[in-house]
Amino acid sequence: MPVVTEDCSGTRFDWANVDLYRFFAFVFGSPSRERFDILAQPALKDVIADLWQRLGCAGECPDLVWFADYEEYEAAYIALFDVGIPEPPVPLFESAHDKTKPAQEVALENTWFYDVLGLTWDSSRGVPDYLITQLEFLAAVRYALENAPHASVQNLSHLERDFLDRHMLNWVPLASAKLARVSSSAFGSFMIMLANSLQNRRDEINQAASNSAS
Repeated sequence: MPVVTEDCSGTRFDWANVDLYRFFAFVFGSPSRERFDILAQPALKDVIADLWQRLGCAGECPDLVWFADYEEYEAAYIALFDVGIPEPPVPLFESAHDKTKPAQEVALENTWFYDVLGLTWDSSRGVPDYLITQLEFLAAVRYALENAPHASVQNLSHLERDFLDRHMLNWVPLASAKLARVSSSAFGSFMIMLANSLQNRRDEINQAASNSAS
């Protein structure tokens, strides 16, 4: 899902019209040549620096140095997210970071949220609490919100906020902090931006609810 293309130009890229849930699902998806080619574009460096500022990330945007070639990118992804004993350094699923509940309970709670929109998770791609599955669910909620009748907007907003609170914000900031400790690669910067994006969206929903109530 190419969300940044070769005709993007510097910091004037229109982030307002990009679904950030889909963008980060693309960034953290399994390695592919298409993904590498898009993220390796020279113009992306300024575009991402702009996103860093827009999301209110702390400090200056780190110098985003993408991987020299596909093999380096693939190896780094696998070493960080896919392999390790007893688990990868930074697993991309919730139950690896939230130890307050059994993994089966975490997975089941995710599934209940998906059921609200009549969605199912693809067992061939990951578990219900896998980062990409969760982001794709939130992208579906966003799409439903953008096309919902007025009477459904509040319920869908509550659904999105509850999923952010109960799941995404329960583990992504932890994964971001851990990734920062074990790797200085571009993945660390992207994970910081993802965590900020999720927090900003939760705050935006809460502010909208407060304005509606006043």
